[in-house]
Amino acid sequence: MNIVILAAGQGKRMHSNLPKILHPLAGKALAAHVIDTARSLSPQTLCLVYGHGGDMVRTTLDAPDLAWALQEPQLGTGHAVQQALPHLKGAGTTLVLYGDVPLIQADTLKRLLHAAQDALAILTVELADPSGYGRIVRDAGGRVVRIVEQKDATSDECRIREINTGIMAMPTGRLGEWLGRLSNDNAQKEYYLTDVVGMAVETGVAIRTTHPGHEWEVLGVNSKVQLAELERIAQRSTAERLMEEGVRLADPARIDVRGELICGRDVFIDVNCVFEGTVHLGEAVEVGPNCVLKNARIGSGTRLAAFTHIEDATVGADGQIGPFARLRPGTELAEDVHVGNFVEIKKSTIAAHSKANHLAYIGDAMIGSRVNVGAGTITCNYDGANKFQTIIEDDAFIGSDTQLVAPVRVGRGATLGAGTTLTKDAPADTLTISRAKQISIPGWKRPVKTRK
Repeated sequence: MNIVILAAGQGKRMHSNLPKILHPLAGKALAAHVIDTARSLSPQTLCLVYGHGGDMVRTTLDAPDLAWALQEPQLGTGHAVQQALPHLKGAGTTLVLYGDVPLIQADTLKRLLHAAQDALAILTVELADPSGYGRIVRDAGGRVVRIVEQKDATSDECRIREINTGIMAMPTGRLGEWLGRLSNDNAQKEYYLTDVVGMAVETGVAIRTTHPGHEWEVLGVNSKVQLAELERIAQRSTAERLMEEGVRLADPARIDVRGELICGRDVFIDVNCVFEGTVHLGEAVEVGPNCVLKNARIGSGTRLAAFTHIEDATVGADGQIGPFARLRPGTELAEDVHVGNFVEIKKSTIAAHSKANHLAYIGDAMIGSRVNVGAGTITCNYDGANKFQTIIEDDAFIGSDTQLVAPVRVGRGATLGAGTTLTKDAPADTLTISRAKQISIPGWKRPVKTRK
């Protein structure tokens, strides 16, 4: 079985320098959705016919299992498939898909391929408003005899509601012959792939039709309005799947999954959360409103408060994160770690039962268990050219408004007094403090604003 994906169009109505098939849907290029679905069918050959924005398309989508066929100029769907002919193998079936129809489902395509055994199979659907689509013309016995594009259709044919989705499967051995007979004698002066239907009828090849499981599977993208409509359809479909798997969503219309979201039992997700890349949520995780998680793993029982941002980071079980916390790449938190409001952590590990509850920056640090990081604490990890590490051992207490100038180590059980600027290692089980002598200046007057 061969699969050909047609993706050469310019997409003028998108009003964009980005090729239409590279516009993102649910965090992935339109054509990438189609390619992934095609791969799931295990074709012998997977060929993408490209044209507009060719270099960008190839750079973005190229993969070892993908054959490429350039269509230049673009002279219609039949002409596009002609460009793929050198890549097609065997005498089986060739399936034609479209790079701007991203939501087609594998189960639908499997039914179409089953119908295509020794036949030409067409995926059709009935629309309340079929305007703009090619119509399926049947004879008195209900047999498909041809497909007519709307610009070439008579008034009676325009009233037909069954339309051609463009997705079809046909015998590979016949395809080359049919494509060689195509003509551009039509209103658009293009070579229509749909004309092979009439040729199949002439040569006695059976024509069969199947229908998608959902109408939205065959919706294409020609404008950013349509792209937005499909985005919501895709997100609603994902939300329904999550809820069927046991996830509780505060509002299924207000979630965006732009990658893969894997959830344990009894997960709760509040409104306006965004999940990118691959995100794992353990059992009973609670995600507050307006959180953004990218390539993150969150342990069971952890609670993420509102506006928490986590990227390329791991949070252990029973943690409490946020609100307004930011975990940057390389952050690894063990179980029962508390990270509070306006705390930023980068490329650091924090062991079990430690806390940084307020207004802190922790970068390039190793923090042990049961450590308390006071409000306003900063690990000064960057000297303007290089990064250095801070180590805080178990049971240390870091007072508020402390600066730890790396490289520096705080010993086990050590205490740093509030306002300390630590430039040398602090010994274990000892209070370390560095402050200027406190003085009061009699008669000092606070500046007042000068009137102009």
